[in-house]
Amino acid sequence: MSIKRLFALAMCVAIIPAVALTGCSGDKPEASSSIVVGIPQDLEDSLDPHEAVAAGTKEILFNIYEGLLKPDENGNLIPAVAKEYSVSVDGLTYSFILRNGVKFHDGQNVTAEDVKYSIEKSAGLTGEQSLITAFSNIKEVNIVDNDQVDIVLKEKDIDFPAYVANLNAAIIPRGNSTPATKPIGTGPYMYVSRSPQENMILKKFDEYWGTPANIENITLKIIPNADSIVMNLNGGSVDMFARLTVTQTQQLSKNFNILEGEMNLVQAVYLNHARAPFDNVDVCRALSYAVDVDNILELTSDKKGFPVGSSMFPAFKKYYVDLTDSYPTDREKAKELLAKAGYPDGFSFSITVPSNYQPHIEAAQVVAEQLKQIGVKADIKLVEWNTWLSDVYSGRDYEATLIGVDASSLTATAMLDRFVTDADNNFTNYSNKEYDDLYKKLFVTPSDEERVEIYKQLQKNLADNAANIYIQDMAEFVALSDKYEGYTFYPLYVQDFAKIKLKGQ
Repeated sequence: MSIKRLFALAMCVAIIPAVALTGCSGDKPEASSSIVVGIPQDLEDSLDPHEAVAAGTKEILFNIYEGLLKPDENGNLIPAVAKEYSVSVDGLTYSFILRNGVKFHDGQNVTAEDVKYSIEKSAGLTGEQSLITAFSNIKEVNIVDNDQVDIVLKEKDIDFPAYVANLNAAIIPRGNSTPATKPIGTGPYMYVSRSPQENMILKKFDEYWGTPANIENITLKIIPNADSIVMNLNGGSVDMFARLTVTQTQQLSKNFNILEGEMNLVQAVYLNHARAPFDNVDVCRALSYAVDVDNILELTSDKKGFPVGSSMFPAFKKYYVDLTDSYPTDREKAKELLAKAGYPDGFSFSITVPSNYQPHIEAAQVVAEQLKQIGVKADIKLVEWNTWLSDVYSGRDYEATLIGVDASSLTATAMLDRFVTDADNNFTNYSNKEYDDLYKKLFVTPSDEERVEIYKQLQKNLADNAANIYIQDMAEFVALSDKYEGYTFYPLYVQDFAKIKLKGQ
């Protein structure tokens, strides 16, 4: 069964417990309305939405937390904790009118004080480090009355509503001192328990302000070994698993429907430009010429991926520029560039890959074989996900890594801010003055048409300088037991459990 994902990305707006449930890995809740969802990694970075980094964590927290606004399945921004908002004539003040009757999972009503606290915490105004670069533009957060909170910016930013809808800007109780281990949000599901490296239990929140979830109980079963995924699905201990490979889908029983969409991310070999030889642009360009993207797609996804040539995927529509022809496969050209860079006999390096993501492992294997043809030896280094987060992402202690990078919000800057020289999330250590200057212009350019052109120039800069070896926006395959229906694809890297239901429910 194939489901087409909708791409109506609204980039410009106006746009990684009543019943306690227990059980070991593989145990299903006894309730009739339940589902076991397999996930490839434990949620170890943080359950605090303002600190969560990994896409795999944030896609689960999407069900627990909400912001003032939130994205829907079509990429539109819709009211959530706020029922509406307005913008001042000068574009500097966003006034949010809070929805009445929104409750936290602990039963307390959401207040203007909670909203002010959450936005200030997310923006780093209370001392924490902000994960939303654009929130550095927040001057102050003011409570007008019990129903209105104003956010005042230093400079006009027409993309600001999309940042407010980012999970990292979720509304949390100001009285919760341990959100990293005891998440309390306003979403359709509430946190019940977590058994490290085994499972996490969620339960439907009966006092949710919006459309209630269909399934009562969600068990998130952690399956870090990619080779065990099919066995768990066919054995009946797991009802759903997202982001399978084509090979895995072909091994499943007839009891599963295979849903197809796009991941909306950029899979690439991300290079550490602070390490030789990747501090030499000719080396980076040589590797890009040596890689055959069509061959990677043919061998790993039955040609169902979407080639990309820079750090943007097609769903961004008007901001996206097709740069897939920047490096046509040319291994003689690659050898010439290596010789020019001082590596006529090639070199050796390691590609660090999270061991729980089979699609990335398979892509890395193909890349390694292709690079042999220009005398470059790439050793694949498999690591656990938490090791990848600490060593590669946070510590920047690696040579190259093959992963997928997603957008944290419905803004083009969410894909491009990580390549600014001094950006906290610039784990590739890319540093280019022209790029930095272009990025700064985004925030002082009032014309949307001019901003679109800057976004395209930023993408071209990354392509021209071979910032990474770009591969694809991956096709997404989801296995869902035929007992269920309603799985919905989003233009962001999220899983919406609230829409899943038992057939006939």
